[in-house]
Amino acid sequence: MSQLSVRQFFKLSALFISEPLLIFPTIRATTKSIKICNNRFGNAHHKSNKANAFRHALWNVLICMHAFKKTSNKKRALLWTQKVTTLYEKVTQNEAMDEAMDLHNNEVGRRLFSQDPTLTEAAYIQLLTDKMNTATQLKHGALYKLDKNLLVYISES
Repeated sequence: MSQLSVRQFFKLSALFISEPLLIFPTIRATTKSIKICNNRFGNAHHKSNKANAFRHALWNVLICMHAFKKTSNKKRALLWTQKVTTLYEKVTQNEAMDEAMDLHNNEVGRRLFSQDPTLTEAAYIQLLTDKMNTATQLKHGALYKLDKNLLVYISES
C-alpha cells in the first residue's frame, strides 16, 4: 500500500468533515485495533493472512463500538463504519484480491457488532479469535460464494 495522494486525502477528509463528532472515536478505534494486533501477531497482520482478517474485522467492531458510544445509535454507528472503512479500502488501491478480502472482513466485523452491540471488547476479541479457526482461504473469483460471517484470507503466512 502506498501513501495517500492529495485527492485520496481530500476524499477521506470530506467524509470526516461530514461527521466531526466521530473523528476522534474513529482514530481511537483505529489506533487500538493496530495496537491489539501488534501485541497479538507482531508484524504478521500486515500480510494477507488470518491475522490480517482478524485486524480488519476488529477494526470495524471497534469503530462501531466507539461511534455507538458517541451517538447511541446502532444504525448510525454501522453506517459510519461502513463508509469510513470502505472508502479507506477504495482510496488505498490495494490489489483486487486484497481489497475484496479486506472489504469482506470489514463486513464480518460490522455484522458481529450488529448482532450484539452490547458485548465487551474482550468478548468481540474472543469471537474473532474463534472465527480465525474457521477462516476460509480466498480463491480468485470465489468471494461471492462465501458466508458473510466467515473471515477470509489469501495466504497462510
